[in-house]
Amino acid sequence: MKKLIVRVKEVRGRCNVHVVGDYFEVYGSRITLPPGKHICFYSLSSLIPLLPAKQRKIDEPGDWMLKVKEVECPDPEGRVIWEIVDVSE
Repeated sequence: MKKLIVRVKEVRGRCNVHVVGDYFEVYGSRITLPPGKHICFYSLSSLIPLLPAKQRKIDEPGDWMLKVKEVECPDPEGRVIWEIVDVSE
């Protein structure tokens, strides 16, 4: 499985949990956060469905997952934009 880093790229509006640059790592079924950090439940709920798909081997040129790089938190006030980066290579 690919190792991913998921980080806050932008905050549109206000968010009292995350700032640009916050991140966590995903490897296999583990989510690792830096010491003392946490992740908002609402942001996590929007990311979880895509993380296993982003970890898999993509061997078809037209695979739509190649185009997915950002996910928006569903909180209408915070609108945190998360960037998913493959760091396994």
